Amino acid sequence: MNYKIALIRGDGIGPEVVGEAVKVMDAIGEKFGHTFTYTDVLMGGCAIDAVGKSYPDGTAEACKACDAVLLGAVGGPKWGHSTDPQKRPETALLSIRKDLGLYANLRPAALRPALAEACPLKKETAEKGIDLMIVRELTGGIYFGKRERYQTEDRGEECADRMAYSEMEIERIGRRAFELARLRGKKVASVDKANVLETSRLWRSVMHRLAEEYSDVQYEDVLVDNAAMQLVRDPGQFDVVVTENMFGDILSDEASMITGSIGLLPSASIGDQAPGLYEPIHGSAPDIAGQDKANPIATILSVAMMFRYSFHLSQEAKAIEDAVDAVLNEGWRTADIAKAGEQAVGTIRMGELIRQHL
Repeated sequence: MNYKIALIRGDGIGPEVVGEAVKVMDAIGEKFGHTFTYTDVLMGGCAIDAVGKSYPDGTAEACKACDAVLLGAVGGPKWGHSTDPQKRPETALLSIRKDLGLYANLRPAALRPALAEACPLKKETAEKGIDLMIVRELTGGIYFGKRERYQTEDRGEECADRMAYSEMEIERIGRRAFELARLRGKKVASVDKANVLETSRLWRSVMHRLAEEYSDVQYEDVLVDNAAMQLVRDPGQFDVVVTENMFGDILSDEASMITGSIGLLPSASIGDQAPGLYEPIHGSAPDIAGQDKANPIATILSVAMMFRYSFHLSQEAKAIEDAVDAVLNEGWRTADIAKAGEQAVGTIRMGELIRQHL
């Protein structure tokens, strides 16, 4: 099979980590008999520098012509002060999610055995194991609602951001969570704030209806403040956690830190049709860009997610994950996960080591 991949290398360390991930894809192709065709797509701060806006015309069309999209990272302090939305890298991320219909963000948080000591939680908590998947609704809610800024007579300037969800939006992300749970531990925790928010009360009613349909999956409601507490008290209790956009943004970052390093964690953003978008959860890290210091593992594991969820190549995905674990078990570390006094390898060397295990 030949697969067409759109590469958004982006800013900062993005081009470096995407470069190593591409080499891993090519190694998988040689091992399993696949070929890959790559199309470079400009987006983010580098696009602002090149054409004056972060989301150039034709970006969505170029991605839609491919089977999947691999994104490195976009943004950085250089572009963080503009008031023009077209000159902010974050605007491009919201736009591509909307244009590609990527309403489901999958964020795994797994504590890899070789890095158990890096977990900031109590040893007895970490030893229980952490292997959860946060399913975040990605194209609705407060991030996409109407924004207002206006003057009042007695309170000065005031702002409002509208948080809205429809039954359709809730049902489609809920089904994603239940279907994913059937492939994992058959447990779904739905996170909301139904004791306060009307959107959460609708969310809960739709999720309860779905829970009856998926009777083989254990279901529970969790208020968002309790969910935040439980993630640091006993994360091992969770399998699939599904929630709305803003809650998911916050909780997925919290979950990433309990695994020890954001340099290891991939993500997938998918919809009902191709292409899905795959990216590491770390930022562009401009302070180490171009220095061969970045950890490429999260991007390489994002490729594994691409194989599993877009191409349905579970054997190839597992081969990548096993290679990453083998390298970590041998004690190889990049600077972000190395202990004090340990010698760290660079981006290129880490990529080489993983390919050798393939």
